[in-house]
Amino acid sequence: MDQPLPQTTQSLAADLHALGVAAGDIVLLHSSMKSIGFVAGGPQAVVQALLDVLGPEGTLVVPTHTPANTDPAGWRNPPVPETWWPVIREQAPGFDPSRTPSQWMGVIAESVRNWPDTLRSDHPHVSFAAHGPHAVDIIGRHQLDDALGDHSPLGAVYRLDGKVLLLGCGHGSNTSLHLAEYRQASPPRALAGASVRQPDGAGQWTTWTDVVPDTDDFERLGADFEATGAAMIGKVGCATARLMSQRALVDFATDWMAAHRVAAGQAP
Repeated sequence: MDQPLPQTTQSLAADLHALGVAAGDIVLLHSSMKSIGFVAGGPQAVVQALLDVLGPEGTLVVPTHTPANTDPAGWRNPPVPETWWPVIREQAPGFDPSRTPSQWMGVIAESVRNWPDTLRSDHPHVSFAAHGPHAVDIIGRHQLDDALGDHSPLGAVYRLDGKVLLLGCGHGSNTSLHLAEYRQASPPRALAGASVRQPDGAGQWTTWTDVVPDTDDFERLGADFEATGAAMIGKVGCATARLMSQRALVDFATDWMAAHRVAAGQAP
């Protein structure tokens, strides 16, 4: 039996175009490189395909989160000894948008972060990177205590009427659903902390209070959204891809959470 040919920049661009990605779009991407199959050129080819389809007027946005730069007192997988906590808080080099790699966001997101002329927001937990003419609009204001709310890149993508592309991953990775959490009447909040790099190069432990994210019902929420027919679903390479309006998604999720989470006792 003949083996399928490798995916290429050109074949992926054709798949993205068929899915509905268009020139000039603002696309917030969540991705799994493994799901796409063998790609000639690897993640560089995937990013190039996306940029080719978006064109010079389009903007590509990816999460570049750093979940390990959090308070070690809350670490569970694995936990660390309490005697280590002050050392970690005091000695961590501190988040720097230009130096700190993303963690667990995948090689495609990390490739976008390192792409020439990409800009990155300065949130020490949940930064985003953007490439294109709307990059400054998207990452320029990322409020520390509104990490995934309206004063974040997610809120900017909403205002700019962008799209969400889930490339080989599900709604459990769909960060735009957090924007709906922040829009609930009284979302639970808690103290957060991170090390932030200062102008002199030293790390400084910084704390703030923000909404506690909860992804437990994201897959069910996403399935209900897809049942409305509002998401375009197709193949990009070997990956199942989902493309949707972020505004439509967030508006649906805001109402869905208000109904379902209250009913489940998850919110006041």
